[in-house]
Amino acid sequence: MASMISILLGFVVSSIIFIFFLKKLLSFFSTHNMSEVSMLPSVPAVPGLPLVGNLLQLTEKKPHKTFTKWSELYGPIYSIKMGSSSLVVLSSNETAKEAMVTRFSSISTRKLSNALTVLTCNKSMVATSDYDDFHRSAKRCILNGLLGANAQKRKRHYRDALIENVTSKLHAHTREHPEEPVNFRAIFEHELFGVALKQAFGKDVESIYVEELGVTMSKDEIFKVLVHDMMEGAIDVDWRDFFPYLKWVPNKIFEARIQQKHKRRLAVMNALIQDRLKQNESETDDDCYLNFLMTEAKALTMEQIAILVWETIIETADTTLVTTEWAIYELAKHQHVQERLCQEIKSVCGGEKIKEEHLPRLPYVNGIFHETLRKYSPAPLVPIRYAHEDTQIGGYHVPAGSEIAINIYGCNMDKNRWERPEEWWPERFLDDRYDTSDLHKTMAFGAGKRVCAGALQASLMAGIAIARLVQEFEWKLRDGEEENVDTYGLTSQKLYPLMAIINPRPSS
Repeated sequence: MASMISILLGFVVSSIIFIFFLKKLLSFFSTHNMSEVSMLPSVPAVPGLPLVGNLLQLTEKKPHKTFTKWSELYGPIYSIKMGSSSLVVLSSNETAKEAMVTRFSSISTRKLSNALTVLTCNKSMVATSDYDDFHRSAKRCILNGLLGANAQKRKRHYRDALIENVTSKLHAHTREHPEEPVNFRAIFEHELFGVALKQAFGKDVESIYVEELGVTMSKDEIFKVLVHDMMEGAIDVDWRDFFPYLKWVPNKIFEARIQQKHKRRLAVMNALIQDRLKQNESETDDDCYLNFLMTEAKALTMEQIAILVWETIIETADTTLVTTEWAIYELAKHQHVQERLCQEIKSVCGGEKIKEEHLPRLPYVNGIFHETLRKYSPAPLVPIRYAHEDTQIGGYHVPAGSEIAINIYGCNMDKNRWERPEEWWPERFLDDRYDTSDLHKTMAFGAGKRVCAGALQASLMAGIAIARLVQEFEWKLRDGEEENVDTYGLTSQKLYPLMAIINPRPSS
């Protein structure tokens, strides 16, 4: 017995000594690595002014475009001063992937503006949360309940109904107003929002009584509160974002504006949730995202559930619209591309209506989708990240406390990577250098552990919509439409809805 105790004590002592020396060794290498990082050169800085830094140079109101111009002068990685904050801007695929993949552990924290902090309920969304237990749990829910491969198979009927409804309305327009241009966005946006509501709540919603506001809202009014107002609020600027040491100074106009949008959004979401919970199951699709969260994510508060359900609505209703509308604009502008796509579809589908099963055999559709994402990335700037420890990117020292902006637009306009980047040229993605199954070649869906959960849904929805719309209609821009390329705010959404002349193809 005594010998057994001696052996046990010896094992414990040796284990403690081993752990002690292991910690010392790890500490040495960590300190050594940090010292190596700190010896690297500083990130090149864009000259600015005292106190305000480079704020006054961002007059274009399209920061991703200004950042891209600066990258041609200062390189793919440089720093600017946004008031009292240092912002490191990355504008090449190499530096962006290094930040999102290789250095992820050092810069996995999100840095949100004051507006986004309110509108996301302090990071209660998958897209804006820090990489922590909440993020992993919420992302697992959204993949299993809605956006993963198996969930998307279950939601297939929604996508099929979407394109049938859109093409039916377009055919009706050609019969009733054959000489008039069609407002493509008005039709596609309405139907897309319907799909978002069905996926979230199991049914489309034409109107809802919002008890907290004391009003009945139409579907268009619901869309305005849940999507349009939120996109508008997300780019609202609070000057205190740039001077956080003055956060104690009130900015009542800004605060009232954002809080109003936030409270109206929550009021509408609460009304939709309560309406769904009261519905007879026979009236709705039981396989909706709200039901999934209520069953599988019991640790979440009702406010967190409301925000996570809302996140799926805004992402479905916005991202797919941006990509599809720009793709149709470019196809109407480039008739030879439209004709080539039509011929590819005929060779694969014959007289049959195109289905999702055909997409892997249509490389030109894939090229058009990715080229549109490249030129018109729905999110030109990735939400800002925060370096919580010293790190390195592109061979430069990035000190702890730096904010990191990944300029997706700049990455996709990089002349060192893309031939004639300013041109919309789908043929570039038919090159052997690009894997047709790679969803992330343009960085539009991010990379690494924070890759966009909605990539599969976006590619299926936009891909089948682009192909069917060209299969059934000839598209031409109305006079003057070619010049309507302005975008809304910080997004890539067309400022003015696409207006096009359409004619049914004989085969349809």
